[in-house]
Amino acid sequence: MKKTGICVIGSGRAGMIHAENFVKNVPHAKLVALVDPVEQTAKDACASLGIDTYYLDYKQVLEDKNVDAVVIVTPTKFHVDIAVDSAKAGKHILCEKPMAMTAEECQKMNAAAKEHKVILQIGFMRRFDAGFVQAKEIVDSGAIGDVVMVRSNTRGPSIPQPWMYDLKKSNGPLAEVNSHDIDTLRWFTGSEFKTVYAIGGNFRSPQATKDFPDFYDNVIVSASFANGMQGMIDGAQGVGYAYDSRVEVLGTKGCVFIGRINDNAVLTCTADTKHGNYPLVSSWTKLFKEAYLAEDIAFTDSILNGKPPRASGHDGEMAVRVVAAGNLSIAEKRIVEV
Repeated sequence: MKKTGICVIGSGRAGMIHAENFVKNVPHAKLVALVDPVEQTAKDACASLGIDTYYLDYKQVLEDKNVDAVVIVTPTKFHVDIAVDSAKAGKHILCEKPMAMTAEECQKMNAAAKEHKVILQIGFMRRFDAGFVQAKEIVDSGAIGDVVMVRSNTRGPSIPQPWMYDLKKSNGPLAEVNSHDIDTLRWFTGSEFKTVYAIGGNFRSPQATKDFPDFYDNVIVSASFANGMQGMIDGAQGVGYAYDSRVEVLGTKGCVFIGRINDNAVLTCTADTKHGNYPLVSSWTKLFKEAYLAEDIAFTDSILNGKPPRASGHDGEMAVRVVAAGNLSIAEKRIVEV
């Protein structure tokens, strides 16, 4: 069987995770090229991956007949152009979250993929994580009754990158951090957001206050869904103590917890001491390592077998819509309909 030729566009942390997967662990796929605008970075990445071909401009990839599919791991503002051009060139697409900056950009990407008959998968790797998949099966079995509420949090240990301070460029932590939580709520409720009320504040990034007074590094979202279910999200950057990702799915007959839960345990975490009852997760790169691999394998399987992707362009678009509604709710201090 011919192996699917993959080009990863962007060689940052997530880009290199995907690249290494396609080099070592994804059946029926082969990393054939990499794109990075900084030539030395591209050279170094290729050397570590054991490949020869790199490009400084993604448009060069569109002419490479050895490339059947691209993995887009660039800043969000570039996603729409790369995805639309790749679709026109007949390249299948795995696009990291957030899908795009606006719902309109998402629609352009979805339309291009449909018109040119290519796979468009969004990088919501939680849908491929063994624990999350098991929890979804439990919920779907009816073991906890009807779902009432889903609560999800993502708190990152590192301080935001300076470019993230400008919400016009990053869409803020709701996009960069909590897109996964938004998709988790949609996935486990089986419904779309109806309303959101969000509050944000800047508690750990004083250096951003002067030039970007609307920047927030802590956010809380309460939501209602079209099917009557409820949801909560909390997100944070720069917490220091760990990479903290946990979910609760509350039903009429019980609750499913995703993440660690200890009976009668009290845990205090600080960046300096890291005291606790069990080891803490230091990074999303460790917590979701296997999920990224499963995601990349599923992407190739969709290409080869014509299967619809588990995390679709529609899923990506709906997360972007919720980000926009949440940011508007923060700015105007009101409930916003999605």
